[in-house]
Amino acid sequence: MSALDPSVAGQLAEDLPPDVFRSIIATFDADLSRLVADLQVAHHAGDQSGYERAAHSLAGAAAAVGAVGLEREARIAMDHRQPEPAASVLPRLVAEAGGALEALRALLK
Repeated sequence: MSALDPSVAGQLAEDLPPDVFRSIIATFDADLSRLVADLQVAHHAGDQSGYERAAHSLAGAAAAVGAVGLEREARIAMDHRQPEPAASVLPRLVAEAGGALEALRALLK
């Protein structure tokens, strides 16, 4: 499965001027860094509410750029009813974040 939904990310890359698309990627990168850090801090502090809030924000940011794998993992993280522990979800989420960012940057070329 691709890290990006081409109907969203590809459309952004095609429809927006390159400088605007670069700005979106830079903002997404900054959001990823902050939100992943927030997730990790909340997890280690045992702050379930903070963990779910950060995951919710991350899912929204991912959906906005078509980062489907990252959105999926963030939605798993934000659902306190799912049985999978954060220790299992976080590494996948971090990997998806990196893959999404790399795929978005590739659209600039």
